[in-house]
Amino acid sequence: MPVGGTEYDGLLSDLSGLLDQSRRSAARAVNAVLTATHWEIGRRLVEFEQGGESRAGYGEELLKRLGADFTKRHGRGFSRQNLQLMRAFYLGWEICQTPSGKFEFRVGVRAIEGLGSAPAPSIALLTADAFPLPWSHYVRLMTVENAAARRFYEEEAIKGGWSVRQLDRQVGTQFYERLRGSKQKGALLAKAGTPTPGDAPTADELVRDPYVLEFLNLKSEYGESELEEAIVRHLEAFLLELGRGFAFVSRQQKIRVDAQWYKIDLLLFHRRLRCLVVIDLKIGEFTHADAGQMNLYLNYAKEHLVEPGENPPVGLILCSEKSDTVVRYAMGGINARVFASKYLTDLPAEDELRAEVERTKRALAGRPNGSRE
Repeated sequence: MPVGGTEYDGLLSDLSGLLDQSRRSAARAVNAVLTATHWEIGRRLVEFEQGGESRAGYGEELLKRLGADFTKRHGRGFSRQNLQLMRAFYLGWEICQTPSGKFEFRVGVRAIEGLGSAPAPSIALLTADAFPLPWSHYVRLMTVENAAARRFYEEEAIKGGWSVRQLDRQVGTQFYERLRGSKQKGALLAKAGTPTPGDAPTADELVRDPYVLEFLNLKSEYGESELEEAIVRHLEAFLLELGRGFAFVSRQQKIRVDAQWYKIDLLLFHRRLRCLVVIDLKIGEFTHADAGQMNLYLNYAKEHLVEPGENPPVGLILCSEKSDTVVRYAMGGINARVFASKYLTDLPAEDELRAEVERTKRALAGRPNGSRE
């Protein structure tokens, strides 16, 4: 039988559906174990910290040391901030076992006293019964301060099968508060449960979820446009070859602010200026949102990435359009005029960077079928 036609199209569709379904199932299974593991880590942290009595200041020092040692031993995903999340998750989600042998799951602030009186359920049992939502959902729920609202969002996410995007939208638009004051609660609930285009993550997104990748200690490969990826790669080489003291730190580095993930395209260090250089590339026109995002990157870098004795970070925004390239420097809170001038003197001029980006775009356009080097 010749390959092709309606029957072949049906087979291709059937097998693609099977693969997507399997990948979704695998991601859900990993997420369940991930969530239960984080809860158990939080439980053990709290019990170790308390030891039956309060030890002021001990907890933060413990998390700082554990975060550094965990990262050395197990890779990404276990920083001090992440361990804080796990501890908060345990304290906010209380689990107890009923006489029937099933777990009851309820939200609340767990009392510190008597934590060690009951044995902890095993991870295998917790995965199926106690944590029906992915870890990303619980991270978002932990940002909801009102316990009743948090419980409501959790229950609705479970009943309605909300994606984390749906949950984020409902929390962000204060759906709980709006529902309480509405006379048409049924209609509002029905509307909230209706997903919008783009709400449901693809199988690829589920498998490549940053939390899952970190938990499994896998490298993340995100689908970038080839133009953006090529410009970042060539710009990295260009800056390192300038001979002005640049040193490579990382590329496509993920950072998390509360429940939101961001990605820094390129992170360099300038040896003469003794500062980090945060580089962000946008395919499109420069907007105020780009400046706001760079400001967020610089504040994050100043708090979490800058080492003692280093100067404040500086940001570089490249907006690459088809016909032009816009370059913007962000000074990251550097108020001293002389110091700011030193940054601008030692860093590449805007016309140098603009010309390099244009050369990269032309070189990429000249490749057969846009192939990579």
